[in-house]
Amino acid sequence: MSFLPVTRADMEERGWEQLDFIFVSGDAYVDHPSFGPAILCRLLEKHGYKVGIIPQPDWHHTKDFTSLGKPRLGFLVSSGNLDSQLNRYTAAKRLRHDDSYSPGGKAGKRPERAVLVYTRKLRECWGEQVPIIIGGIEASLRRFAHYDYWQNEVRASILAECPADLLVYGMGERQLIDIAAQLHQGVSIENIQDVQGTCFKVPNFDYIWDYTPLPSLAEVKRDKKAFAEAFKVEYLEQDAFRGKKLAQQNGDFCIVQNPPAMPLSTEEMDEIYDLPYERNWHPMYDAAGGVPAIKEVKFSITAQRGCFGGCNFCAIISHQGRIIQPRSDESIIREAVRITQESDFKGYIHDVGGPTANFHRTSCDMQLKRGTCHGKQCLSPDVCRNLVADQQGYIELLRKLRQLPRVKKVFIRSGIRFDYLLLAKDDFLRELCEYHISGQLKIAPEHISDRVTRMMGKSGSKVYRRFVEKFTRMNQKLGKKQYLVPYFMSSHPGCHLEDAIELAEFIKEMGYHPEQVQDFIPTPGTLSTCMWYTGLNPLTGEAVYSAKSKEDKAMQRALMQFWLPGNYGLVKKALCQAGRQDLIGYGPHCLIRPEKKHKQVKTRKRLVK
Repeated sequence: MSFLPVTRADMEERGWEQLDFIFVSGDAYVDHPSFGPAILCRLLEKHGYKVGIIPQPDWHHTKDFTSLGKPRLGFLVSSGNLDSQLNRYTAAKRLRHDDSYSPGGKAGKRPERAVLVYTRKLRECWGEQVPIIIGGIEASLRRFAHYDYWQNEVRASILAECPADLLVYGMGERQLIDIAAQLHQGVSIENIQDVQGTCFKVPNFDYIWDYTPLPSLAEVKRDKKAFAEAFKVEYLEQDAFRGKKLAQQNGDFCIVQNPPAMPLSTEEMDEIYDLPYERNWHPMYDAAGGVPAIKEVKFSITAQRGCFGGCNFCAIISHQGRIIQPRSDESIIREAVRITQESDFKGYIHDVGGPTANFHRTSCDMQLKRGTCHGKQCLSPDVCRNLVADQQGYIELLRKLRQLPRVKKVFIRSGIRFDYLLLAKDDFLRELCEYHISGQLKIAPEHISDRVTRMMGKSGSKVYRRFVEKFTRMNQKLGKKQYLVPYFMSSHPGCHLEDAIELAEFIKEMGYHPEQVQDFIPTPGTLSTCMWYTGLNPLTGEAVYSAKSKEDKAMQRALMQFWLPGNYGLVKKALCQAGRQDLIGYGPHCLIRPEKKHKQVKTRKRLVK
């Protein structure tokens, strides 16, 4: 095994004069299956293509963009594992000071809107000579007209804004192999318009047929109701089996989206994760101390893709889809054995899961034949009668992993969906508490107000309380002292000040002290972002309040850490504004105490004669 070429010298060492594809990435080059560029490049390599990588090119000059020469079939462009705007800015739009996907964790190695910058630089260097295909999370979630939080405006499809030829949305493996085969056969890039999981552009609707039109860019910029209508159609057609072709006019271009790519089979998933990854950063980063992002995933295993949880603030539905795509136990065991052979392996597998660890099978047996249900969720607001809550396969996998030589413990750090866990009649909770936690379990109820959890697509407070009780009883039964570490979110659409106060009361009641607080960030492509921008729930048409002012957001955030001295003023203001002065005092239910009044020292006036 060896790293893929990143220099001309690497190409010469392999005896290559020209590459078939060159992947331009906003991330440093880490050859590990948790990094999208590594997966796609290794898969192309297996299918016989010569692939090179230009990681984090200097976009101020053209030198890096010509360093590997002209590819025979095309350039592939991605901002990396993270959206470059989210990677660069916090929820308060402040610059982040680090970047875990860059050498030494230093920020500034990628531009804002990296996909746009890279594609424009490639056209500057190569003109129209070479096809450019964009993909990854940044391109995937901007495939239609979308709200941009950082500029506070509706922007056109990224495919209309940048000089790329084709957009791959979703995870991309099946699409890329199909596109590569057509290019290899001599099909011109403008004629590749039939691949599921891709978007292409034409001048107008006259160039396409059998499609569902969306309100145009001009309409959704002018009218928030039209924006919500467009999003609703996009959201409901996000299914490989029943999804329709969609089209939206974006200025001079009509953006056409083919239905999503079909879910990968278990055999295809195994093929992807069995590829010969180096499982480390490229040696050129050694002097900088490596790439920090690998630390969390180096000894972790992806067991499946997809999530039917339906969290409205999450982009996984639009990227990986709702249908679970599992690997075989045999493939996972092979990867685990490789992990145990690493020189720095200490006996601990850090995670085995996916977007949601205990979603290890499709939510029902009909999904692989008919797709997901149109306009219905599996778990909320009500549990679907066809849901199969079964974690037994996951339990058996974990048992196999625990028995491997050199494995001391297998942790589960990816999300556990506690409402699904409660529905299953198996031993997962016992096994989880007995073998797969080390003192703490991270869990994400996100909020406790039923009004807010409904807008989030999460289960309500009663379900979470029931899980807390079962978790506590199970640990008592096992004689273990283990605790929940809950994650909560402030300022999500639908969260009024009284909801934030209800959450603060719950945090006090449960004795929680959240160290980290996540403020809602309206990222492109999510249902929650649509609600935040338009003030409407696109699926129901109901009005939705969102805290948008700096002060309102700060008050909601402060309430989640009401005990911090620095938050006192904001918490007091929030309580007074909501008429909840009953929570200011010395009682056990109070969040803060009254302000201390400084004693005034009386001074005698001196008599002046």
